Amino acid sequence: MFRIVIAPSGFKECLDAEQVADAIQAGVRRVIPGGVVDTVPLIDGGEGSARLLARATGGTLVPVTVTGPVGDPVAAHFAMLDEDTAFVEMAAAAGLSLVPPSRRDPCRTTSRGVGELIRAALGTGARRIVVGCGDSGTCDGGAGALQALGVRISDERGREIGPGGAALLQAHHVDVSGADPRLSDVDMTVAVNPRNALCGPDGVARRYGPQKGASAETADLLSSAMSHWARLLDAGLTEMAGAGASGGLAAGLAGALGARLESRFDVFLTSTDLDQRLRTADLVITAEGAIDASTALGKIPTEVARRAKRHGKPVIALCGTIGPGADTSYEHGIDAITGILTGPVALSDAITKAPGLITDATARTLRMLLLGTTLTAA
Repeated sequence: MFRIVIAPSGFKECLDAEQVADAIQAGVRRVIPGGVVDTVPLIDGGEGSARLLARATGGTLVPVTVTGPVGDPVAAHFAMLDEDTAFVEMAAAAGLSLVPPSRRDPCRTTSRGVGELIRAALGTGARRIVVGCGDSGTCDGGAGALQALGVRISDERGREIGPGGAALLQAHHVDVSGADPRLSDVDMTVAVNPRNALCGPDGVARRYGPQKGASAETADLLSSAMSHWARLLDAGLTEMAGAGASGGLAAGLAGALGARLESRFDVFLTSTDLDQRLRTADLVITAEGAIDASTALGKIPTEVARRAKRHGKPVIALCGTIGPGADTSYEHGIDAITGILTGPVALSDAITKAPGLITDATARTLRMLLLGTTLTAA
């Protein structure tokens, strides 16, 4: 019997991975009603990860009001996966979706709320904290999070620096003596995309600054700030894999608090038994909001495709938009890419209609696949 594994990411600021998987499954059922469908919604630590992890583990979501990325209070949350392990989703406190388009300025946005979430997790008595990086609206090197945890970051005159990435250029001294003492009893892991560098031409400021509202000039300034921050914390951060994750949050937590950086796929995919499920599939369908040049740089669709190709399985990727450089995904195991839109549509309409668009696109794609199979057989 034909077996399909559905292993998508979420569509950012639209649908979480579970909702995307459900929409794809509906399309499969429309065309191959008797097929065996195995859904494996995947997370990368970004937006929606805490909710999915809480559901998957039978854990609980803990609501917390924190300082948002533009300084206003926001309703955030973290997940208690068991009595000892807390998962802190960076995006829940400082994600890009929490920054109004008119206020997107990574020189000013802060990760302070992430530190407040970590502090709230410490209050549960958790002995292990996993911080998920992704979908950030900040580029402050984690300075705001550190300040919320009691770390003092001061300028040459001993004054505490202000919020935002630009303020890092004034940072002169980092004093961890006032850090929350409970941190010493906790094992902290930061789940990162190991391809996210902190500094240099491909560093976090230049690569992701523009989508957070930075001009080319601002991205250069923030790149300088990241280099200065790395020298102040630990020169080794400039070469550390994943230190640039979430606007350098990973660097701040590793450099000041000794947090361990691990590949997000090593952290999140182990428990899904994804490789075994791929091994028995006839077809693999993955998905993400956009497929472009960045997809090959440690995104879920190419990770799924890489693993599927170990077992010789064909992979289709669905997406909301197909952007420049999407063809590079073919070099990483994706065999075909299908956009869900059939014509021009307003973004708001696309978001509202996304489940139906995904279902329809899945059905169309499978019909084409079945036609091709028939022609090959003939």
